[in-house]
Amino acid sequence: MTPALFGAAPGHAALPLDVIGGLAIVALIPLLLVMTTSFVRIVVVLGLVRSAIGAQALPPNIVLIGVALALTFVVMTPTLDRISRESIQPYSQGKLSQAQLITRGLGPLQAFMLRQTHKKDIELFERIAHTPDVPAATLPLSIVMPAFVVGELRNAFAIGFALYLPFLAIDLAVASILMGLGMFMLSPPVISLPCKLLLFVMVDGWTLVCTGVTSSFR
Repeated sequence: MTPALFGAAPGHAALPLDVIGGLAIVALIPLLLVMTTSFVRIVVVLGLVRSAIGAQALPPNIVLIGVALALTFVVMTPTLDRISRESIQPYSQGKLSQAQLITRGLGPLQAFMLRQTHKKDIELFERIAHTPDVPAATLPLSIVMPAFVVGELRNAFAIGFALYLPFLAIDLAVASILMGLGMFMLSPPVISLPCKLLLFVMVDGWTLVCTGVTSSFR
């Protein structure tokens, strides 16, 4: 008996289409991670926090991406568990075809995206694609995915704006004090950066940011 490859059901020979399908899915994982999960909102918020603090290179990009991936896994765990239960496990037992595997696997992922997506974004891309108005459950992924990403960017920038305000207040206060003292030659960021770092540490900022951004998902 030929061993199963790339997720072929036990007891079945691995067909070339199974191999090609497995490779295609692996190649699409980075795109799916960015376009269909909570990763976009989380990584943008973390980047905006770093920018608000004023430390442009700290934390490094690799650290921010690692934290974003970890938080994404936490947020997506219920959806991933449902995908595994409804599609991957039955497929590994030979109960589903490859087409059914993809259809059932995309169902929970699309349901997650629809919970985060605004109706006006869906209507916008329906007009762009000249797609008739259909129930949300039957919307194609080509409509749901861009609507979801646009909504995620909007939410991330809204959260980032709220996080920027305390740091902006510190920058304005430091600049005003330096101008009042006549210290025009001293750059305000030199003074404001330690103040912002101290404030961020005192309020346990990273914990607050991670808690806030993960709790913003429905």
